[in-house]
Amino acid sequence: MRNRFSVFNFFLLLLLMTIVSRLQLLVKTGSLLVSYLIFLVTDFTTAVNQFSFGLADCFASLLFLVIIPIVFYAKRKKLRGFKSFSFSSYAAAGIFYVFLFAPIITNSNYNFQKDLSITQLLPPLSSVNVLHLKSNTNDSGQLDKFLSLKKEVVKNSFDEGIVFVDSLRVTETGVDYFQNGLKNHLPLSAFQILEGKPKTSTKLFFLGSDELGRDIFARIIYGTRISISVGLCAVILSLLIGITLGFLAGLSGGIADLLLSRLNDMFLTFPVIFFIILVLAFFGNSFISVIVVLGFSGWMSLFRIVKGEVVSLKNKDYFITANQLGLSGARLLLKEALPVIATPVIVNTVFQFGNVVLSESALSFLGLGVGNEYPSWGAMINSGQEYLSQAWWMILFPGLAIVLTLITINDFGKKIAHYFNPRLHA
Repeated sequence: MRNRFSVFNFFLLLLLMTIVSRLQLLVKTGSLLVSYLIFLVTDFTTAVNQFSFGLADCFASLLFLVIIPIVFYAKRKKLRGFKSFSFSSYAAAGIFYVFLFAPIITNSNYNFQKDLSITQLLPPLSSVNVLHLKSNTNDSGQLDKFLSLKKEVVKNSFDEGIVFVDSLRVTETGVDYFQNGLKNHLPLSAFQILEGKPKTSTKLFFLGSDELGRDIFARIIYGTRISISVGLCAVILSLLIGITLGFLAGLSGGIADLLLSRLNDMFLTFPVIFFIILVLAFFGNSFISVIVVLGFSGWMSLFRIVKGEVVSLKNKDYFITANQLGLSGARLLLKEALPVIATPVIVNTVFQFGNVVLSESALSFLGLGVGNEYPSWGAMINSGQEYLSQAWWMILFPGLAIVLTLITINDFGKKIAHYFNPRLHA
């Protein structure tokens, strides 16, 4: 069994579990996609007006759910030879799975909050009763039907069509429902009717809720996207800066090398927190500014590695010949230098990715992260400090997410280093 259950089988198992558990949602998402494509053909203006990031996110997750198994099947012979049974491999597959399919995994808006007296600071595995109110739309037109279906698939941060209650009682005149001991009443005409009774359901808070009644499970799932996205973008920025400046310094030498090396030393000696405050003062507290801060503060180690490799490389016969043939600097870097320096650069980049994920969480913890618009593990831990004695889950679960991600990334970095240099101990 161990020899057959590779990391790819594990990923496919996650996909199968998603399809089984979220089949109804997937069918609705597919119907929504078909309806939107019809609008693109018949009413392009309406289609453009209805477009949103949340809508595109749901469509992309559905398409990935179809495409990835096809790709795995097409590449099954090559994937059979890639066996990996370490904990970090399965954890990485899980993180990648969460990153791609967050809208399907949770189908809940990470900022959704309502009826605070009912949903605030609920412990893990808590559930609350939900009353479904009648919609004001008549669903008579194609656009009304599309909007109704979109509301079911793409969740908003507020929904006026539901009410969270502790308990309820159906009477002849309507429904009496209780919220934190307070009695409220609505007529039957205000509710959706299912089998002659007001429609009710149950909302499960798998990992509990925070001080604003938001679902911690949904926030951790989407927080994974924030950490991975910031990490990837910042590392790519650091990679571009470090490789470019390191190559120029190593190849040119002389005054260019001196100036770039002094610039590198200045960034190393300049306190990062001052640089962060300076950038945030100019660009504000946003997703882009965090990427810029972390990208510009992480290129120095790559600069030194690339510069050292290029200095030794430019004395090689084949590199001298390529230079004398008149190849441009860009072609020298891409064709001659990168294949040689790829190993140390890749290893450094993987470890840098882990540092960026940790730095983003630390910035969010200090209130200097991506802001309140997006969920962040660091910000979740920060908000949980005030409720540590009441709601330990507000700190525990995002903390475990950070630890698991860092362990996975660092273990991958060690495995990659050992792969390129077997003399190193894993």
